[in-house]
Amino acid sequence: MQKLNLNYFHIAFLLLLSTTSCVTHSELLNFSQGEPFPDQPETISELPQLKIQPDDLISIKVHALEEPAAAIPYNIDPLNANVNNLGGSNVRPLIGYLVDRDGFITFPVLGRLYIGGMTTTGVENLIIGLLKPDELKDPMVSVRLINFRITVLGEVSNPGTFSVATERITILDALGLAGDLQPYANRTNILITREQNGERFFGRINLQDRNIFESDFFYLKQNDFVYVEPLPERTASLRDQTQRLLPYISAGITVITFILTLTNLRN
Repeated sequence: MQKLNLNYFHIAFLLLLSTTSCVTHSELLNFSQGEPFPDQPETISELPQLKIQPDDLISIKVHALEEPAAAIPYNIDPLNANVNNLGGSNVRPLIGYLVDRDGFITFPVLGRLYIGGMTTTGVENLIIGLLKPDELKDPMVSVRLINFRITVLGEVSNPGTFSVATERITILDALGLAGDLQPYANRTNILITREQNGERFFGRINLQDRNIFESDFFYLKQNDFVYVEPLPERTASLRDQTQRLLPYISAGITVITFILTLTNLRN
């Protein structure tokens, strides 16, 4: 009886191996399509700049070296600040100015300011221009987006939502944060969805294309969603394994039940 059980185990194991699909070497390569990379460095014409959008949380700090106390009224009061806790109760909450749906923030002393569509440098220059020289001499203003986050799902090792500390991140950086692609990831058709100015845009990235750097979706923007779909081999493999193994599993259960019944009758 023990020998019979071992034979069934070996048969089931071989069937499982025979239904497993393989991914070819070419499907695992990046930058394999198109003209070879040049030996000389290429000039990057213009790097995209982050533009402030509704629901962005902005950190704005005003400093004055000669009279630090004079800058206090122009800085946020933590008691009346917009607080955003993206990481749960165990993460330090983010405090900043929340951009409303019309692109405005309410700034101490200066009041309601329109910053929608501006860069962080543009906001710095705007505020410096509004500060009165007789009240604040040689002011310094620093502006930073503090809720820049992206979401990566699908065939990656570590899917999830990631906070970004810089103003510029590429699709390659995002996949690195997500632990890189799984073997069954479709590298030629990565979906990126983007919401901007009340509209939703959809883009596709082919990691095997050497011209990927020219894509409008190579550099990600705040709140972008990245989805890596599986290769057809993975879907077919899972479906075929289930369909092929079900009859054998059913037959195995029948045989085991029959053997157990005979054993009970003999006892």
